[in-house]
Amino acid sequence: MAADPFRKFQASPISEGDLVMAYMSRESIVPLTIESDKILNNRYGNYAHADMIGMNFGSQMASKNKTGFIYLLHPTPELWTLALPHRTQILYAPDISYIISKLRVTPGSRVIEAGTGSGSFTHSFARTIGDSGNLYTFEFHEKRCETARAEFEAHGLLKVAEKEVIRLTHRDVCKNGFTLPDLQYAVDAVFLDLPAPWEAVPHLTPHLAKTTRLCCFSPCIEQVQRTVLTLKTEGWLEIDCYEIAAREWESRYVERKDISEVVEKLREIKRRRVSGVKKDRKPAQRIKEGQAGMDWNEIAKPQSEIKSHTSFLLFAIKHDARDDTVV
Repeated sequence: MAADPFRKFQASPISEGDLVMAYMSRESIVPLTIESDKILNNRYGNYAHADMIGMNFGSQMASKNKTGFIYLLHPTPELWTLALPHRTQILYAPDISYIISKLRVTPGSRVIEAGTGSGSFTHSFARTIGDSGNLYTFEFHEKRCETARAEFEAHGLLKVAEKEVIRLTHRDVCKNGFTLPDLQYAVDAVFLDLPAPWEAVPHLTPHLAKTTRLCCFSPCIEQVQRTVLTLKTEGWLEIDCYEIAAREWESRYVERKDISEVVEKLREIKRRRVSGVKKDRKPAQRIKEGQAGMDWNEIAKPQSEIKSHTSFLLFAIKHDARDDTVV
């Protein structure tokens, strides 16, 4: 397995121990650690791990009985977010991308994350800060913390060439504050996904850079109101609140039906109803979009449902007066 597959694309073929995202549909993505004696079984067929070894990431793999197929995708933070085992509610790509942009997190940034949870956002932070940044992530629930640690270790996120990039700490930051022993005040960005972020905000002061950007992720407006009051008291400025409503459009192929086929199908349904004959159910087969021998239309299709509210995103900036020079 590549040392850090979520930071760098692995160009070599799939091998024993690699993490592969088996993609059936957007709603059905299964993370697999390749073991040659294992088999993936699903509604579309059986897929032996041994047959995946040697294939390239992005390949389409047919089932043994040729009734279906899956795609073998390289892991990314976005795919992991859609497939990860939920230990808590998580953030999804629309919120994650906007937060990273607003916080101006870049390679080399030093970031605090409070509320590690299921680790969805942690994977995106890890890719963005790169090998030269640092992420200090805190989780108050001990079992979740240890599960996340094992997961990050397996994904190669904690260290790069023996250099610690992500430090995961079991700690209640609302009561006990933040522990950054190698820093005095040099954190560029802070993300708080906590039930009571207003309790954690005062503990941030010793760890701030000259300019630090903050985001609080809160599902209830009452949480936002209390946090705003604390931010103002603590000297945070440029306080803004946003909601993200995203609808994806997908490009896909749809089989073009001849009108005579449709009419004949309706007649067949009517004949079965009149005669009382049940439909002859045949084993379902997955047809690859765009495959030869069929007539296809290329269309753009929006998602049928839209997530209109996940949480409120509260942003603020603080300029540390301790670094100002008095003339």
